[in-house]
Amino acid sequence: MNVISLRAFNDNYIWLIGNGRQAAVIDPGDAAPVSAALAERNLELVAILITHHHQDHTGGVRELLAAWPEASLYAPAGERLPAPGATALADGDSVALPGLALELQVLSVPGHTLGHIAYYGNGMLFCGDTLFSGGCGRLFEGTPEQMHHSLGRLAALPDDTRVYCAHEYTQANLAFCHAVEPDNPALLNYMKEVAKLRQQDVPTLPSSIGREKAVNVFLRTAEPAVRATAQLQAMEELNEDCQVFAALRRWKDHF
Repeated sequence: MNVISLRAFNDNYIWLIGNGRQAAVIDPGDAAPVSAALAERNLELVAILITHHHQDHTGGVRELLAAWPEASLYAPAGERLPAPGATALADGDSVALPGLALELQVLSVPGHTLGHIAYYGNGMLFCGDTLFSGGCGRLFEGTPEQMHHSLGRLAALPDDTRVYCAHEYTQANLAFCHAVEPDNPALLNYMKEVAKLRQQDVPTLPSSIGREKAVNVFLRTAEPAVRATAQLQAMEELNEDCQVFAALRRWKDHF
């Protein structure tokens, strides 16, 4: 089973999971790169999985279903469904893809949107716009408390979990992390690695949960250095990790 990144728009990634015969895609905002990849690899589309309702994650769904009407569509129960006939998913549900010999668990991760979900299984996490390498999603609908809790759920997954985010934001995110925690050696090493990858136009993803815990300040709100910088920026004492997170998210919104 292979996981392939398909580029869409300016910086989106659509993830295609294939086994040489069948395939599933996650968050197809654009049908064209998916259709091209399926044709090139002679794959049958058997499933479409959606993490949240934003158009850059759902815009290609109807066109793909028109071409592959037998494909199953899965989407979050707490948000408007992208097409009729979708299976609505909530926290604790699972998605079985028999042709791919893959079962994914559904995690509720509100914050970026209220109904956002992630898919986890076989050492892989497809987290949409909740967790990015070096960052997290903007709070368009949810609260800092919700997003902080959601990120904590993801950070509790095994360190070797591969993290398939939906955008190539890594380099810009790491610049912010460096402003918050400039003396973090793991971050400095990762910044060099990412710079080389981007110079070659190579994706920085997938990341891993272990790596993100080492470099991503939004997962490091309990670290004294991160808290100290957040307090200076906020110009107030921050007594709780969630308050540190909220201050960092506000700062990142205008960084």
